[in-house]
Amino acid sequence: MNEFTRTAGIEVPLICGAMYPCSNPELVGAVSNAGAIGIVQPTSLTFVHGHDFRKGLRLTQRLAGGKPIGMNALIESSSRAYHNRMVKWVDVAVEEGIRFFITSLGKPRWVVERVSRVGGVVYHDVTERKWALKGLESGVHGLIAVNRRAGGHAGPKSAEVLIDELGDLGVPLICAGGIGTPEDFVRALKLGYQGAQMGTHFIATPECRASDAYKAAIVRAEEGDIVLSERITGLPLAVIRTPYIDRMGLKAGPMARWMLRGRRTKRLMRIIYALKSGWQIKRASLDERGKREYWQAGKSVAGIRSVEPAEDIVRRFAAAAQSARSIP
Repeated sequence: MNEFTRTAGIEVPLICGAMYPCSNPELVGAVSNAGAIGIVQPTSLTFVHGHDFRKGLRLTQRLAGGKPIGMNALIESSSRAYHNRMVKWVDVAVEEGIRFFITSLGKPRWVVERVSRVGGVVYHDVTERKWALKGLESGVHGLIAVNRRAGGHAGPKSAEVLIDELGDLGVPLICAGGIGTPEDFVRALKLGYQGAQMGTHFIATPECRASDAYKAAIVRAEEGDIVLSERITGLPLAVIRTPYIDRMGLKAGPMARWMLRGRRTKRLMRIIYALKSGWQIKRASLDERGKREYWQAGKSVAGIRSVEPAEDIVRRFAAAAQSARSIP
C-alpha cells in the first residue's frame, strides 16, 4: 500500500481514466469492483449514455460493489453554462459519497475546497512542471503525469522525463500513457510512480460500450498507427490513423489556427470544435458499422492483443506488480 492506494481506498494502484465517450457505468464499475478505481466522465454518463447524473452515479456504485469510484472534473471550459453544470456535478458527486477526483485544465482550487471539506482527495492532470506547480498552488493532493504515449490529449514528454521533473514535489505521481501490458505497469512503478492510469486498454473490454469495430481497431493497431490530430479539439489529440483520418487531415485549418491564437477568439473556436466533434466522436465510437473510423487511442495499443474482461486486466496487472515486489 502507498499514499495513492491508501487515500483512494483501493487495492491495486491502477486507474481506468475518464474517457469521452467510452466511460459507461458498466466499465467504470467493473474496474472498481476488481480492486482498482474507475473514473466517471460526466458528459459520457449523461450525454452519451443517457443517465441522469445522480442516478448514473448510484448505478455505477452498485456495479462497483460498494468499492470506491472517482470522478473527472474538467475545470477550464469554453462556456459559463458548462462550468456551472460541472460545479453542480461535483456537488452531487460529493453528496453521493465520491471522495476521489481527477481535475483537468485550469485552476482546480474550487474543486479542492469542496472535496477537502469531506476528507476527499484531488489529483490533477499535468504534462509538465509549470502546470504541476499551478495545481499544487491550488492544493491538489497528487498529480497525473500525462506523457507523450497517452491517448486523448497527450503530453510532449516521456514518462522518464516527467518523473525526473516532478519527483521532488512531494506528492504521489501517477503515470498516464503507454501502459498496455503488465510489464509496462511494473516499469512505471519501478520508475517511482505510485500508480498508473490506463484508458485505451479498458476500451478493449466487453464492459465498454464502444463498438466492436473500435475495439478491433485497437487490437489490430501498432504504436506507429497512432497520430496526433488538431482537427478534433484544436489541440493535438491521439487517434488511430485510418483512411477517414487521412482524408480529414491532421492540422487545423488557417482560420482555426488564427482563432486559437487569440485570447477571445480561442474560446469561440473551442465552442465550435466542441459542438462539432462531440457528436462526431460519439457517433463514430458507438457505430457498429465502423464507417467513420474516428477512434481515439494511445500508443499502448502495441501491447493490446485481445478483448478481455476488465477484471482480468486488473488481476493480471496486480499479479505482475506483486511478483515484481517479491523478486530480490
